[in-house]
Amino acid sequence: MTTLPDLPMPREDEFPFDPPPEYAALRTGDPVVKVSCPTGIEAWLVSTYEGVRDVLGDGRRFTSRPGQVAHILTSFDPESPVNGEFSRLDGPEHVRIRRNFAPQLSHARRLAELRPLVEDIVGQAVDRLDGTAQPLMLHKPFSRWITTAVIAELIGVPPDQRFLLHDAAKALFDPATTAEELDTALQPLWAYLYGLVTTRRAAPGDDVMSRMIRHSADSDRPLTDLELVRMNGALLVAGFDTTASMLTHGLLALLCHPREWARLCADPGLAPSAAEELVRYLGVGVGLMRQATEDTRVCGRDIAAGDYVVAAVQSANRDPALHRDGDVLDVTRKPGAHVGFGHGAHACVGQQIARMELTSALRALATRVPTLRLACPADEVEFKKDSVVRGPVDMPVAWKEVAPR
Repeated sequence: MTTLPDLPMPREDEFPFDPPPEYAALRTGDPVVKVSCPTGIEAWLVSTYEGVRDVLGDGRRFTSRPGQVAHILTSFDPESPVNGEFSRLDGPEHVRIRRNFAPQLSHARRLAELRPLVEDIVGQAVDRLDGTAQPLMLHKPFSRWITTAVIAELIGVPPDQRFLLHDAAKALFDPATTAEELDTALQPLWAYLYGLVTTRRAAPGDDVMSRMIRHSADSDRPLTDLELVRMNGALLVAGFDTTASMLTHGLLALLCHPREWARLCADPGLAPSAAEELVRYLGVGVGLMRQATEDTRVCGRDIAAGDYVVAAVQSANRDPALHRDGDVLDVTRKPGAHVGFGHGAHACVGQQIARMELTSALRALATRVPTLRLACPADEVEFKKDSVVRGPVDMPVAWKEVAPR
């Protein structure tokens, strides 16, 4: 028997902003190769932009049922019952739930309503920097504070209950967590959300859960309590942690590329393109998993029905087929069709909120704290090793002054 190569994993200590170098060779030499994943799953690794879009964009040939991170997290059994998990549904069932959920987070009118809330939360976070002792470890009091506050406000979770998000996320994204441990860790959040569903059904408000209840009420199959709990729980846990990590990692990238930080500070109007560029540039280091539903081909390689496939998003975003200079960070880059938020029917349902948070935070810092700097050598920044959500554990920063709003 031939031993399969291991799935290339992020090595931020060596390459703090780049995918493992193996991907560049794979894209040109063997864009679809079988690998062994950390959970023991054997999967076809797809590394090119064309191949990744093909896999993620075709829900008929490639199902999400096993779970998008079952190749990384041992707590996710690809053979387990779906139990209302939105990210594992396909076809009409996925569409049914998404059409009741997505409008509360992505429609232009709804985004216009939410923008003042996001900008005020970001403004408060920057206000809190004024007078704070320096250097400041930025991740918890700034990045995570912003994203936790935004997502909790959308659902209607008060400050004294927000620890439930952090406890659940810690267990959920830890590769060492077993299925039993994860179930135990999530129970307090599920119990709280079930209570919230009961409250919202009796007295709806203007939060996302209430809007979902009202939106689905007249449909043939209104959303069940389990579906509401699962959807809002996923939004709470993933929505604060992934975006917070992207914000901290993105700020580190900008501060380590002083020309790009200076360009943004000189023109804070570049914040939308800078946010989009950081999502492309940093990507999702561990990839997204699918399973072939039929015998098929990707980039000329035969893939059998039932085979697992990992779409290497970070590699795809660096493919010269997308941008010839894809390894360059450029805050003025016109956004292309990157796959940093996924692609196809399962593209991130909260991506517009994430864009708004990233853009608002970058604009506010560039405008009010242009002297922001890294307060240690870049190679001393520690990166997470015990989480599927990558990025710095934290990073110390300093600044001269904080301008008023």
